Amino acid sequence: MTPSTPKKTIRLPLSVAEVDRAAHLRTDEKYLQKAWQNAFVLQFNDEKFVTNSHQLDIVLGSQLGDYKPESDYFLGINKLPNGVVENFFVRNLGVINSVIDPEQSLEPQESSAGKDESLKSLREIGAFLSPRDIGLAVHAQGLANWHKKHTRCSQCGAATTVISGGSVRKCLIDESEHYPRTDSAIIVLVKDDQDRVLLGRQKVWPKNRFSTFAGFVEPGESFEHCVVREVSEEAGVLLSSINYLGSQPWPFPSSLMIAFEAITTNPESARPDGEEIEEIRWFSRADMKAAIAGNSLILPLEISVARQMINSWYGDSAESDLKGNESWR
Repeated sequence: MTPSTPKKTIRLPLSVAEVDRAAHLRTDEKYLQKAWQNAFVLQFNDEKFVTNSHQLDIVLGSQLGDYKPESDYFLGINKLPNGVVENFFVRNLGVINSVIDPEQSLEPQESSAGKDESLKSLREIGAFLSPRDIGLAVHAQGLANWHKKHTRCSQCGAATTVISGGSVRKCLIDESEHYPRTDSAIIVLVKDDQDRVLLGRQKVWPKNRFSTFAGFVEPGESFEHCVVREVSEEAGVLLSSINYLGSQPWPFPSSLMIAFEAITTNPESARPDGEEIEEIRWFSRADMKAAIAGNSLILPLEISVARQMINSWYGDSAESDLKGNESWR
């Protein structure tokens, strides 16, 4: 295993962002209260955003009533050239917390989208969003998912409340503070000396759906050692070199994907583990193009790290040659 010089060579759609998270403002309750009225607010409910067509339906805070610290999370600011500061929040419409009056309504408010309003997941709209909005959506979903699943103190089990503009939860009994969790995971594009790529299919995926190999980093493990272990476990091959490509948040629910490419020294030994990975296949560019055209290959979503690694390996014609069925599972 010989790690090579780190460099980013792939486009990662969910890594782009233009809004300053402005962490120093999170603890300023007076600022947040004042900023809310004219702030731009995303609305999120149970893994989906309120949208207008394939765009986020962003409304003014004043349209949604008063600022509610338990459901309204500060996402950051954007300073315009004319000196105007834009503030951004997300309203977590599905929040359920013992601190909130259970009779208080947190149903989606009437939105400017009118009849075109709908709830859509980030998987559905991610490819259509601007860098500003994709950055906001990834941040918003990560926070909302965390709040939904961490309403209790991990130390004493008591209820927690939201502080610091939604970036922290505080125990109401022992006053311990709890922060959003991010799970590190590697994802790797395995190649051989003929520049073919090795893709695998999990048992739970639809027929013909193949992707790159991935797995969570274990305690005390480096990214590079995780790459070697996961590929060995899932595909049975050894690696001679590893190159870092980039990283991307994957808030489904709380991962950070660390992307690598690697070369195997024993491609003839490739085999599925039979547990998680049911089938593996080597693809040349001609093989992949033919499989897409013949509907015998389904690739991951365009917004995924896996798809962007595959596209980058394939080359400039990936956008036209690899168009076809795609799936997130």
